[in-house]
This record gives sequence, C-alpha cells and structure tokens, in this order.
Amino acid sequence: MSTSNTSRDSFHSRIGFVLAAAGSAIGLGNIWGFPTQAANNGGGAFLFVYLIVTLLLALPALYAEVYIGNQAQKNPVSALAEACGKRFNKLGKNAGIIGLVGAMMMLSFYSIVAGWMLAHALSALFELVGFSDLSAWLSTSSTLRNILFTPVFILLGAAIIHQGVHAGIERWSSRLMPLLLVMLIGLIVYILQQDGAAEGVALYLIPDFSQVTDPKLIISAMGQAFFSLSIGVGGMMVYGSYMKKGENIGKLVISIAALDTFIAFLAGLLIIPALFVAQHVGQDVFNNGHLIGEGQLIFQILPSLFSSMGTTGLIVAFSFFILLSIAALTSTISTTEVPVSYLVEDKNFNRNHATWIVSGAVLIASMTLVAFFDVLFGLVVQALTTILQPLMSLFYFIVIGWIWNRGNKITDIAVLNNNINLKLFGFYLRYICPILLLVVFVNVAF
Repeated sequence: MSTSNTSRDSFHSRIGFVLAAAGSAIGLGNIWGFPTQAANNGGGAFLFVYLIVTLLLALPALYAEVYIGNQAQKNPVSALAEACGKRFNKLGKNAGIIGLVGAMMMLSFYSIVAGWMLAHALSALFELVGFSDLSAWLSTSSTLRNILFTPVFILLGAAIIHQGVHAGIERWSSRLMPLLLVMLIGLIVYILQQDGAAEGVALYLIPDFSQVTDPKLIISAMGQAFFSLSIGVGGMMVYGSYMKKGENIGKLVISIAALDTFIAFLAGLLIIPALFVAQHVGQDVFNNGHLIGEGQLIFQILPSLFSSMGTTGLIVAFSFFILLSIAALTSTISTTEVPVSYLVEDKNFNRNHATWIVSGAVLIASMTLVAFFDVLFGLVVQALTTILQPLMSLFYFIVIGWIWNRGNKITDIAVLNNNINLKLFGFYLRYICPILLLVVFVNVAF
C-alpha cells in the first residue's frame, strides 16, 4: 500500500522545479560529452544539427516523461502502471522497474566519474599549496583513488536527498545551478583572452553547411541531444510528479531544455577554444581532424594546458573541476530520487532509510565496477546509453500515444478543448517521435 498523495513532498516554486530538472539534465554529458562530440563532428555544423534535433526529438521525449509523472503524481513505477491502465498494468510496472534498474546503473558509473572530478579539483588545490606528490597522486588514475573518492560523492548526494524534495533537492539545486552558470561564464571569459582561442571560436560558431547532411554527424547529434537531457531513467518523471497537477508542463519543459542547451552551448564555447589554446602552446590535440584520446580530453589535454599557465592556471583548473563536480552532483540527485521515491511510496520506507539503502546499493555496484573496471565499466555505460535509455523513451511515447485510456491522451485533451496545436502535437508524439527514435536507436546500437 503506497502512501497517500497528500503526504507527498513537492517543489514549492516553478523556478525551483526548472533549476532542479535542468540540474538533472545538465551533467557531464553537457560539459564533457557535448564539446567532445562537437570538436569531432565539424564544430558549428554539429551545433546546428544538435539544436534542430533537440527541438524535433529530445524536447517531445522530455515532455512525455515529465507529463506522465505530473498526471500520476506518483513515483515512476506506479506512474507507468497507472498510465498503462488495468489491461497493461503489469507492463507499465515492469517498465518502471527497468527504468529504476537503469537509474541504479547510471549512478554506479556516474559516481566513479564524479569522484575523478573531485580528485582533479583537489589535485589543483594541493599543487597550489605546495603538496606536489599528493597532487600528482590525485591526478593519476588508480583503483585506490576510485575506492576513496566514489563513496565521497555518493555521500554528498545522499546528504541532499535525505532532506527531501523541497528542503534538499529544490534548495540545493537553486544554490548550485546559478553557481555553475557563474563559474562557467567566468572560465569562458578567461579562456577567450588566450592566444589561439579565436580559431576555436570560429570552428565552433561558423557552420560548414556541406557537413550538415553527413549521416554520422546527424546520428551523433541526435544521440547527444537525447542523452544530455537525462531522459529514460525516470528522474524527470519523478520531478514532474512533484509539481502540482495542472501546471503548464509545456512551458516548464521548454525552460528546462533551453537551460540545458544553453549550458551545453557554453561548455562548447569554453572547451573547443581551450583545445586550440592548448594547440597554440605546443600540445598535440588533433590527429586527422579528430581529438587525440577523446575520452581523456578532460583529464590530460586541459590539465596540461592549465599547468602551463602557472598559478593562475591552477586556480582555473580548480574552478573547472569544481564546476564539473557540481554538474555531476545535480544529475545524480535526480537519478537517486527515482529508487528512493519508489521505496518511500510503494514499500513504505521512511525517506532516511530509503536514501541509505539506495546509497549502499549504489556503493556496492560502483565498487563492483571498480574491481572489474576494464571488463564492466564501458559495457554498463554502453548498455544504458545506447539501449536502455532510447527503449524507455520509446515506451513513454507509446504509453502517451497509444496505451493511455486506450488512445492518445494528448489528442483526447485537444479534442476536449478544441485545441488545434495540441492535436498536431498529439499526432507528432504518436507517429513521428517513435519513428525518429527508432532511427536513432538502430543507428547507435548497430
């Protein structure tokens, strides 16, 4: 028996919801993944296609997820079960459980990567105060470093989550998101003043339209737009359920997507010029138009650039990795809330116990990945981002377009209110979005 909706915690303001949901979307995918993809796929051409596919695909998928949560006012497992009705109740519940497993998968590897960010931030700090040996250890990948820093990050997330939706998630998102934005803009201003930055700005902002039709570029942009909005693991659904029913979900979703896209754009404006600054000071950055060791962009190329700038560079490095740590934290908060809300509402755990049970499970999963890193880490990341997330989003479209009330929920509301725009949107969600999503899924997976 789940707790009644009257006892549910909730967001107390629209801006609190938008900042929390944008924080969920804005993570390492934006600040690490997006600039890497842009640098490897034509800069401005990639940015142009990314903006188009965000509008065509990612925005409707985000709407579908938030809408299901908001209508049900329940955690993702119960929300999907309710949306699927009596006939498909079990299907909805099982899909919700799969999303919950996806959330745990995401937390298991995300916590490790977030620990790297914290370690690199501290590395710059210790170098500044003269502890060079400790600094070198913190900036070098090792099993011991993973064992020490992964739990630190899990504890940070748990400390916020156990305080609840308003006192924890909303309050901290409202503090951390403006801080992230200010730090990002400050770093951009600094990097753009360095020699070589102008070349990076030109590559990033001036599209080569001959590349826009490249299928590889289109698929990369679709995948990035889709995954950067944290769709498919239930985090946005649970946040939607904490907003009062009847809020203008369309406007709120547009605000979230706009903020998410703006941060990704700014990250590109920071990192792509920074790569050209690094190249200007003699570092090998590109090989045949592709980044050298693209996954190591954050951990090798940029730290080398920062260290070549002396004391100022160390301050910039510290700020940069704290920025990434904040982005990672705001993303893990929403993902942790998915299993926590399920345990609180469907299994009658109190929030404190639920938070620590989930955090303990994430710690065990993370330590398993650390122990078998070479075999498991890449596999778990790929399974989540290329298979589970797109399939879950496809399911959301099918629920809204075909299963809910045995018809199209959005179209039903449109007919009731005689709203032609809503009718068109209902048609788009029902037919076009699943086809687009299948194209992404097939191309990314195979």
